[in-house]
Amino acid sequence: MAIDTGFTAAAVLARAAAMAGYAPSVHNTQPWRWTIRTDRMELTAVWSRQLPAIDPDGRLLLLSCGAALHHARTTLTATGWDYAVERLPTPGRPDLLAVLTPTAHRQPDPAATRLVQTMEVRHTDRRPVSDTPVSETTLKQVVAAAEAEDVACGLLTGERVFDLAAAASRADAVEKADPEIQEELAYWIGRHDRLGIPSNTLTGSQPATTVPVRDFGQPGVLPSGPGHDRAARYAVLFGANDEPSSWLRAGEALSAAWLTATRLGASVLPLSAVIEVPVTRTALRRAIDELGWPYLVLRIGVADPDHTGAVHPPRLPTAQIVDVEEVRHLLDQE
Repeated sequence: MAIDTGFTAAAVLARAAAMAGYAPSVHNTQPWRWTIRTDRMELTAVWSRQLPAIDPDGRLLLLSCGAALHHARTTLTATGWDYAVERLPTPGRPDLLAVLTPTAHRQPDPAATRLVQTMEVRHTDRRPVSDTPVSETTLKQVVAAAEAEDVACGLLTGERVFDLAAAASRADAVEKADPEIQEELAYWIGRHDRLGIPSNTLTGSQPATTVPVRDFGQPGVLPSGPGHDRAARYAVLFGANDEPSSWLRAGEALSAAWLTATRLGASVLPLSAVIEVPVTRTALRRAIDELGWPYLVLRIGVADPDHTGAVHPPRLPTAQIVDVEEVRHLLDQE
């Protein structure tokens, strides 16, 4: 059944774009914008929110936009809509990242609905995880969710975890010695204007963990808790190519894995510093036996149930990320 090109289509697409606003993004930069047409929705990159010192190639920006794309796709599926997706459809327009076109309506998908229900509660928890190990069943489902997006997801074990720890420590040292990176971090950290990372999502002291988390250079107000990440598991998202289309798909895999983990009661913390520094990104490639190019590291664990975690950081208002002017007359029919 073909989709109607009236109010139903406009409302479905606008809601999918609004839910995509809950997607994770590097330092909560939310570098995306959606344009709603009568028969499709277009995802564009907001390059003005790129981090030129930390992310000069736009890897993490495109990965962030890929997460928003997966959020939108999942919302469409949850409401029963099939769709066609074109990624990077126009070579001459690097800002146009994807076009989603609904094609047919079916019964709402219960599995996708459960993922949509986690979007507003999913958040970044930088505290050490508890000593309760993640079940193998949960790990398998998280890995499967990522790999369903055509991105490999490899779990690190044994010495590979220590290789990751060494790479993360070196990345931290390199970035601390770079004044441009430190200036960029200072700009985005501690903000309270719906962009950047607010201080109430950062720990008051740097956690003592085997694999170090990013030191943002300024303390937050969140107690780090007593854990040491001994029960944490680490996964690497990677693929055969290291190019914009791969980074976009990696973001879709991140979203799929994180929403699945949240639904199953697991905590996910993306570790991007080791990807940002070329020498440590190469070291991480060796840690996965050069099976592909690494896109992101995920720490997976069970959050400490006895200590309140971070709140969901604020998001930009829908009006600032979704352009509905072309279909305003349709939406006004509601």
